[in-house]
This record gives sequence, C-alpha cells and structure tokens, in this order.
Amino acid sequence: MSDHSEVMRRAAASDAQVVATVWLRSRKASIPSIPEPVHSDDAVRSWVSDVLLPQGGTWVVDNEVGVIAMMSVHDGWIDQLYVDPVHTGHGTGTKLLGQAKQLHPEGLDLWTFQSNVRARRFYEIHGFRPVEETEGDNEEGAPDVRYHWGG
Repeated sequence: MSDHSEVMRRAAASDAQVVATVWLRSRKASIPSIPEPVHSDDAVRSWVSDVLLPQGGTWVVDNEVGVIAMMSVHDGWIDQLYVDPVHTGHGTGTKLLGQAKQLHPEGLDLWTFQSNVRARRFYEIHGFRPVEETEGDNEEGAPDVRYHWGG
C-alpha cells in the first residue's frame, strides 16, 4: 500500500541531485533487464540539472526520507518514470502515472525497452497498449516498444 506521508510535487531546480540519484539507482537496479546507461553518472547529473529540470514537466514524490521517485512528462509523452528500487511495488509509480493521465487526459505515449518485462507489465496493467517496436532506435541500441494510453 502507498505510504500516506508521500507527497507529489513539481520538481524544483534544487532537486536536481536527488532526481539524478533516483534515476541512476533505478536504472542500475534494473540491469540486466535493461541496458546499462550509456552516459557516466556525472553526465546524467549534468543532464538532469541543465536540461531535464529546466524544461519543466518533471514531478517528484517525496516521503520522510526525501525524493523517492521522478517522472518527466511533455507534450503527451512520458519521457522518464523512475522509482527508487527500495520503494518499488508500493504504488508510487501508479501515483505518478495517475498524475500524467490527469495532465494529458487525451492520451499518453512512452517508450520502454522490450526486455523490461516488469515495466511492460506495469504499463499494461494501467491501460497502456504496445503500438510500435524498434530494433534499437535509441542511445543504447536496444530493442524498444512504444506504448499508448488512449485516454
């Protein structure tokens, strides 16, 4: 069950380091189900602070330990959705996905790696359907799948 002390809010510039930490911890915990990040930890931290957060659309979930999850949504696309591995399976990702659906009731799209069975199951449970696959049209060169939620 979701912790009642969780708070969802827009990310602030001051959240850059913790947002990057959640992203990195989640990505690394998912290996080998997904490819290793192609950028160094420092490059990811710079990207979060210099690109991701300034463009807006990033949400975080806080609890008593701090930021435990992040999601970035722009123009009907969920670009990033990561929950700290210690906090997965407690409804935090579902809470973020609900926020994205409220922001874009007309529909949403996202990409995930074909090999990421856990993420694919999560999105399918929440009404997303696979609509396109590639053999690796991404930085990692790994096969991926585009999901769509019709609103």
